[in-house]
Amino acid sequence: MQYLKTYLNKIESRGNTKLAESVLKTAEEVGNSYIKTFSFTSHEIGLLFGNVQSGKTGQMFGIICKATDLGFPVFVLLTTDNVVLQQQTLDRVKADLDGYCICGENDAQIFIDNSLLQPTIVVLKKNARILKLWANIFNSTGFMKGNPLFIVDDEADAASLNTLVNKDRQSSINKYLDSIKNGASSSIYLQVTGTPQAILLQTVSSGWHPYFTYYFQPGNGYLGGDFFFPASGKPECIQYIEEITEPTKNVVIRHIAVSAQILSSGGKVSNCLFHPSVKQAVHQKYADEVIHALSWCTEHKNSEFTELLKQEYSLICPSKIEKVSYEAYMNKAYELLDSQLINVLIMNGKTDVDSEQYENGCNFVIGGNTLGRGVTFPGLQTIYYTRTSKKPQADTMWQHSRMFGYDRDPGLMKVFIDEHLYKLFADINATNNSIIAQVENGINNIKIYYPNGLNPTRKNVLDNDHVEMLSGGTNYYPFNPDNDSIEEISTLLKPFESSEPYYQVSIRIIKEILKHIIPSSDFKMDAFISVIDSILAEQPTMQGILIVRRERDVAQGTGALLSPNDWQLGKNFPSKLVLTMYQVTGKKGWHGKKLWVPNIKLPGNIIYYDVIEEN
Repeated sequence: MQYLKTYLNKIESRGNTKLAESVLKTAEEVGNSYIKTFSFTSHEIGLLFGNVQSGKTGQMFGIICKATDLGFPVFVLLTTDNVVLQQQTLDRVKADLDGYCICGENDAQIFIDNSLLQPTIVVLKKNARILKLWANIFNSTGFMKGNPLFIVDDEADAASLNTLVNKDRQSSINKYLDSIKNGASSSIYLQVTGTPQAILLQTVSSGWHPYFTYYFQPGNGYLGGDFFFPASGKPECIQYIEEITEPTKNVVIRHIAVSAQILSSGGKVSNCLFHPSVKQAVHQKYADEVIHALSWCTEHKNSEFTELLKQEYSLICPSKIEKVSYEAYMNKAYELLDSQLINVLIMNGKTDVDSEQYENGCNFVIGGNTLGRGVTFPGLQTIYYTRTSKKPQADTMWQHSRMFGYDRDPGLMKVFIDEHLYKLFADINATNNSIIAQVENGINNIKIYYPNGLNPTRKNVLDNDHVEMLSGGTNYYPFNPDNDSIEEISTLLKPFESSEPYYQVSIRIIKEILKHIIPSSDFKMDAFISVIDSILAEQPTMQGILIVRRERDVAQGTGALLSPNDWQLGKNFPSKLVLTMYQVTGKKGWHGKKLWVPNIKLPGNIIYYDVIEEN
């Protein structure tokens, strides 16, 4: 049978033609570019990168079907270490994919009895005991010694990487994944995530850096980073908490208003999410505040509450459904209060909340870490986010962005957030867009950068010996450089006079000049070129500053290369890449030659992360 065609027909039969088109595009491009050329003798790592909550499960299933059509008989589909999530994934595989032998964690006998007569999908959670068990099963049956294995690791950055890399040991989950992968005659290991920072900062020698990266676009109607955190301006759906006197009461009234509109126009659910802290005591405090605010609404139903609700009615602008009449809106709001149909739910390690409890009606959900990966809230229209960290991590924060998704009405969205947190999210979105631009432009050495104080990921999965940081605003120059052709650099720089303070130039020219520099080992030229490529991928016409000085009688190895005036001049352009080219006389070192020596300053208060491989 044609597995991909069968899966696409099933999607279309459910009325989702657009999804079928998207899955076909991803499956064909990944299949033709990376799977069709697979040697069936090697072990390769790939990365499927999509936006948070943008529908990557369908894309994963499409790739599995395409790989089956191209000769892969066994698939391992990994989920995070969550019993409910593993079962949900298993059920969805059974519902969506036909023609496979589908095995859960306890189905070793089914796997053995099938004997690869049908292509097999094994759905496992990333738990050391489970992975060890199936590593033994794969090894003992002997099936994999002569067959390729295709592993699809959902949320691959969450638990799969080696958390003991800086202790020269291997964490259990990472070890057993290695065992499963390398126990087959060959394999493709497809890492899947919406937050690839940790994966892209792995070394190639670790075995976990992707050979290829594929980004799939979200479908129509998706609300993501660019909707909530655009490059400029604050969208109407964002409300800074600092500007509100009684934030919890404001959130409650806003959500009752939105819920009244949705539920009175035939909608099924309207959810509000409070994400204040990791502390359970804080969750209870906010739950109490919500309950208190709801009581206030009931007590003042015929006075202040009605006036505030009337104001909200004038502000809401639904775009997916028609705005209901004021009378219908008010009646539904009163009904929600009078009938006590509003649920206040706490989700954390102390309380057990089933997804069915927030699938219908008007709900307020309050929690911390449990609101992260894998948890989806339907009809999420109102968010209250104040969670802070002394050392915030970009990937963790982004995974907490439960506001992203398809079933949100943009005209009803409201995010209540601290202003400094909004800025952090905007910075994370800017870097996400940079990563996407680099992938789509075919850049292999993808660069990641964040403002100082915002870490890309948790430090225990980054190899301290191989992940270096280049600081924006810092002047870098090689201690012992050379030129591959002094004449060619001189020709490139001929139009630029030493008497001019500086020139504004395309950073493509800066890149061309740097190509002729032979750096010393202390100056990571590849890293600087990669940063320039990452900037150009997102901003092809980006401008930089070029400063040219000739006949500089500077001694080699005496500290700062630049004169105080030129150092200050470069500092005057904090948001631009600045290249200062000094032609030294060669009388005080520098191989006795009139060398061109570069000094480069990267933009802004930004840290650029670079992975240095073994020589």
